[in-house]
Amino acid sequence: MENTFNGKMDKLIVHFVGNKNNGEGVRFSSDETVFETVEEHFSLLVNNSFNFEELYCFHFLPTVELNPVYQFVKSIFEDKLTFVEQTQNCGRILYDKSTHPKIKGGELQVAYFKGCVINEKTVDAIGFFKSENKETFLKVLTSKVGFDIESEIGIAVKKFDKGCLIFNTKEKDGYLVSVIDNTNRGDEAQYWKDEFLGLKPIANEFHQTNAFLGIAKNFVTKQLSEDFEVSKADKIDLLNRSVNYFKTHESFDKEEFEQDVFQDAGIIKSFQNFDSIYREDNNLELAHSFEISPEAVKKQAKVFKSVLKLDKNFHIYIHGSRDLIEQGIENDGRKFYKIYYKDES
Repeated sequence: MENTFNGKMDKLIVHFVGNKNNGEGVRFSSDETVFETVEEHFSLLVNNSFNFEELYCFHFLPTVELNPVYQFVKSIFEDKLTFVEQTQNCGRILYDKSTHPKIKGGELQVAYFKGCVINEKTVDAIGFFKSENKETFLKVLTSKVGFDIESEIGIAVKKFDKGCLIFNTKEKDGYLVSVIDNTNRGDEAQYWKDEFLGLKPIANEFHQTNAFLGIAKNFVTKQLSEDFEVSKADKIDLLNRSVNYFKTHESFDKEEFEQDVFQDAGIIKSFQNFDSIYREDNNLELAHSFEISPEAVKKQAKVFKSVLKLDKNFHIYIHGSRDLIEQGIENDGRKFYKIYYKDES
């Protein structure tokens, strides 16, 4: 059953959380926000912003009970009368983590939803949404002689900048959480998911597929040429084989993948060493066999580059057999690729 958000908003509150490093401060609401006139737009925002294939849970060592946001959320689920107080506590934690100079201040909106469906189970959910980027809107006003137009700055209703939905299920395991961050991609991106919320991926089919394809991509693009003399065309061929394995199989087997994709014993050994170090450095726990997630394959395939760039003159897109392209050098030193094909379109 596909997870889609269909919860009914029950509570909403808005706080302002600035950048602590810049001394912007916080401003907390002391009462809940009236939301009836914006509920439809808010629900649309949630539906447009989240997907529920890749799920997370709260995490902290040695125990999740020490995660402060987890405790504040747990308190709300246990007693909704603490909603205002606990959202203020969450705002304080967010402010303490908002120290990177690139982090923008913005409104922290916290909502309580009833009747959400996740993994075929109906539960309540709490949503945290932070709006950092504003858009300019033109407002048309009626006047005695016609119409006037004035500009207003507000929150866009297309997608949230940052957000998470915490579903009241699997409490002892850190709940089920969907998270988004559409604004930050550098070091500052860690503050929302890792430092404020303290989340780790749940090891489901999506996570396993996504993570292993990421390992294969990093090995081919970053490590392979350090251990072997390999052409760009050969790298692209290995990337294509990696994606094609996941596209043509319903389940993953690590040994089978290595034999089908890398084939050469030396490259397989190099990959196994890289895989082991990569998992340890990134704290990844992956099984050697699992069911493949088509959604994760689709996501990762977008970042697997199959373009061979030759100076500034040519781009060759390689999607098929490596046997149909040959590389060589002329007597005068010029490099060339010879391409074989049957039909021209």
